[in-house]
Amino acid sequence: MNADIKTLIGEATAYDKKQQLEVKRPKSWLKSVSAFANGEGGTLVFGISDDDHVVGLADAEGDAERISEEIKTKLDPIPAVNLEFKEVDGKKLVLLHVY
Repeated sequence: MNADIKTLIGEATAYDKKQQLEVKRPKSWLKSVSAFANGEGGTLVFGISDDDHVVGLADAEGDAERISEEIKTKLDPIPAVNLEFKEVDGKKLVLLHVY
């Protein structure tokens, strides 16, 4: 899935945005992963603020590893997911596609 970030911005049922990976509160975004997996799927975009600005992630690769690990250890059954890196305006985002 290679969607244009600008077209995804705005809240929809197949998309959710997070400004950053909440390491201390993984349930905040794992609930979205579970909802997408139990529905028609969706994409969680890390690095977009609540007011729809691209803020990027300081450590996108590290955040992606943490996302993968949290999903594997906290969700059962483990949903089918795909992590994608995207660069917008020189800022790195992580897109978590949930099927």
